[in-house]
Amino acid sequence: MRIGELSKRTGVSPRSLRYYEEQGLLTSARSDAGQRHYSDAEVQRVLLIQQLFAAGMSSRVIASVLPCVDTPSDPAGIQSAFVAMTRERDRINADIAHLVETRDALDVLIKINREHWVEPPTASVPVPVTASA
Repeated sequence: MRIGELSKRTGVSPRSLRYYEEQGLLTSARSDAGQRHYSDAEVQRVLLIQQLFAAGMSSRVIASVLPCVDTPSDPAGIQSAFVAMTRERDRINADIAHLVETRDALDVLIKINREHWVEPPTASVPVPVTASA
């Protein structure tokens, strides 16, 4: 498939797909006219790359873990990819813990706020913020 079709099937812009190639995250075959052609397997790879980006990984880190997908039994890449993956997992776990703490703090603030309502608003009506005198 050409870049436009891959873009349509993944929801990723052609510009981003070209960037993925520049970073070594994605490969394509070239036609005689220089057009990029991708296999059907690249759809899943692009979706994985998107998921890793959404988790906060940089293209450099993604490039270091993708060899586990391409050649999972290659001894040369196993150890460095393992270190990168565990480091990223630990970072994500720390981010999750921070988000849970933030959510819990918001729950406390929401509880305090509700205690001061004379008449609770409905969920569909936004509560106006008023400045105190």
